[in-house]
Amino acid sequence: MLGTLADLQARVGGRLVGDGSVTIARISAVDDASADALTFATDEKYYAAALASGAAAVLVDASVPLDESRAGKPLLIVENARAALATFLATLKPPRPRGPYRHPSATIEAGAAIGEDVYLGAHSYVGARAKIGRGSTISPGAFVGDDVQIGEDTWLHPRAVVHERCVVGSRVVLHSGSVIGSEGFGWAFIEGRLERIPQVGNVVLDDEVEIGANSCVDRAQTGSTQIGYGTKIDNLVQIGHNCRIGKHCAIAAQTGFAGSTSVGDFVKIAGQVGTRGHMHIGSRATIAGQSGVWGDVAEGAMISGNPARDHRETLRNEVMLRKLPQLLKRVDALEKSE
Repeated sequence: MLGTLADLQARVGGRLVGDGSVTIARISAVDDASADALTFATDEKYYAAALASGAAAVLVDASVPLDESRAGKPLLIVENARAALATFLATLKPPRPRGPYRHPSATIEAGAAIGEDVYLGAHSYVGARAKIGRGSTISPGAFVGDDVQIGEDTWLHPRAVVHERCVVGSRVVLHSGSVIGSEGFGWAFIEGRLERIPQVGNVVLDDEVEIGANSCVDRAQTGSTQIGYGTKIDNLVQIGHNCRIGKHCAIAAQTGFAGSTSVGDFVKIAGQVGTRGHMHIGSRATIAGQSGVWGDVAEGAMISGNPARDHRETLRNEVMLRKLPQLLKRVDALEKSE
């Protein structure tokens, strides 16, 4: 139970239209909103659908034009509906495990330093000389290798892995199956066969980084693969050895960075993007889904396609390609008329 609509307004501010005493038990999308739910709208289309839904009330972004007198439902109008939604959903999310706690099956090797209020779940492993900061959570089955350093209030979900000598900052989240410090993909043809180039570096994750499920960040050949402050990485992402990702970047699922790709700050990368490696993506650039990036990207650019180019150019090319069958018919007709 979340409380009344008036209670929700007290948490996030905004303006209440209609009956603030309606009781809200859950947050629901328009399609499955029930009579005790708060649904939400960030544009006119969703606002109309929300009013037609079975929801008790609607959370509305202030940018949406509306006629309050004809709403038909109580409204909570806020400056940023997504931010308010995040606040409400956080109260419904199950709490993370908190220490101090150590399951009898957890293993801590010699020389490891465990901070105050750390949670060590069943069959978790902490390697020799590893350091885990205060308030961190090492979930069941998670692995922390030798000489790893983990900051405060960091959360390793079940089966997350941090290999030897890697550094993980504070308030970092590693989701299930993520692997930090896996062997970099380094090979060379020697006398007709592939021979491994040893990868002796590590990975450094800055504070407030989040790595999605089954994503991999490879250790550097030498030096460090680096992920900057506040960067969020989706599920099934591959970060190759010696990559350097800036702060507050958002990288969507199935993206792959070849080795030594560097990325500036505040970059947005959609799903299934691939890079050539040994190239730079400038700060505040945006890369559309399924783009193949073969060269450097300027700051603030928006690119798409394969090979990726300015997004407007890609759109123009797509329009021309769609017109090509019609053009060929005209050419055929002209040839037959001669």
